[in-house]
Amino acid sequence: MDDYMFRSYVKECTIVTEATSYLEILNYSDPSLNTVEEHRLSLHELPDEFNNFLHRRGAFAPATPKNGATLVSGMRLILQQNAEHKETFSPRYLSLSHQAYEDMVRVMRLPFRAIEGGSVVGPFFWSAFDQDDADPHLQIIFRKSDVRKKGRTRGWELMLSHSFRTGITNGYAKGTESSDLVKCIDHLKACAEQVMHPMLLPVIILSHDLSAKNDQKQREAREWLRKLEHAVSMRDEVLPEESRYIKESMVDLDQINRDLVECHSQVLWKRPQAYQEIILGMYKAMNGFWEVAGQNPAYGGRGGEVDRLHRSMESRLEFYQAKLKGIENYAHTTLERLSIQRAALYNIIAQKESKLGLQMAGEQRRLAHAAKRDSTSMKTLSLLGAIFLPATYLASVFSMTFFNFQDQNPGSGSGGGGGDDEPVVSKDLWIYFAITVPLTLAIVLLWRWWDRRRERRYEAEDRDIEAGIAKMELQIMRNMRKRTMNTARTWGTSDLRSPTWVSEGGKSLTE
Repeated sequence: MDDYMFRSYVKECTIVTEATSYLEILNYSDPSLNTVEEHRLSLHELPDEFNNFLHRRGAFAPATPKNGATLVSGMRLILQQNAEHKETFSPRYLSLSHQAYEDMVRVMRLPFRAIEGGSVVGPFFWSAFDQDDADPHLQIIFRKSDVRKKGRTRGWELMLSHSFRTGITNGYAKGTESSDLVKCIDHLKACAEQVMHPMLLPVIILSHDLSAKNDQKQREAREWLRKLEHAVSMRDEVLPEESRYIKESMVDLDQINRDLVECHSQVLWKRPQAYQEIILGMYKAMNGFWEVAGQNPAYGGRGGEVDRLHRSMESRLEFYQAKLKGIENYAHTTLERLSIQRAALYNIIAQKESKLGLQMAGEQRRLAHAAKRDSTSMKTLSLLGAIFLPATYLASVFSMTFFNFQDQNPGSGSGGGGGDDEPVVSKDLWIYFAITVPLTLAIVLLWRWWDRRRERRYEAEDRDIEAGIAKMELQIMRNMRKRTMNTARTWGTSDLRSPTWVSEGGKSLTE
């Protein structure tokens, strides 16, 4: 079943090209014969070189030790340390050809299931023994693949297979530049004499992955949180470097909200819970290794060098577990404080929205009254009518008797022209003006008095509206402060040993 699934998964994979090299560490009973060699493999120019490395033939054939020395331990790795292709850690992508990958897995007896773990995200560790009882191999998969960032996949992958009969660990390791795989391999070469323990490289990778960068991320998140707390609570001790949240003498709530999200994501970077599970898986692999190696004289038994290294790595894993527990508690506190600030920010936004709603309601009320007043614009027409209507009316009346346009005595008109049909103005014309002018002035003054009285009534109504809006806003803000961010203290802080409780009447009640 495993063989069929392995072949079917390999055929479905897309091939990308990565720079490849090999690392061979061989330790002998005579330490002067120990070798550490790393060279580049040319898969396209010299395809036979890859097969020669796998099968240990040609230039890679085992050398005959001198002076009766024997091979004690070794590690042989195929490396792709700076993988650059943007899809190199995408599911169903291989950085070796189908045939080269299949040959590598089969010859080095690497775990078939590694091809199925290509879609795993986050840190992943797995270990088990193969089914060969005559020559059991401890197989290990250690992988971490992050989500795509800036269009590229990131992560690292490690496959190992340790032979208890030869003491050699074969494997394949690939990582992008962000994975620090180059530093891990340098660390491994510095510890070349300890490669008899197959968990050496996984522990080295774990130590680099849990470096001080993780602690610094949490420290930076906590410092970021402190600035956000100052901005949200609007404390007086806001520092100049926190002025990014102040824009035109106003707190930039949008920027605070964005930074709360970014700070939250930074706290969740490399969650400690996931790595605690990795450490538990490593404990299981180490116990399985020592159950077999402890009974093999080649590993030195209890008190030997491998046993001391084994106990050293166990203590290191315990150290990382304690460290992760501390980070978990630290991150939990940060997340709780972030939740509090987010709730406070939402309350502030709600308060501002309610205040804006009140302002809009007030403006609408004022607009409604303005529209009502504007609807009286017809008063101008009424005024014009009041001015001209009396004169028109009186003119129509006086035209009947006060003016005579047909002179009955030709040649004797007041105009002195002596012509026929000259109009004659009545001597009572002054009556028209004497009545029209006072009547018009009386009407205009009466309208003016009435209009001013109406304007004073409108002003009183506007003042009542403004007072009602301000009173309603204060009442709403008072109720919201009671529910959320009331700053009134319920006990005195002058003497912490004897808190003073304040009653409603203003009297103190001492415990």
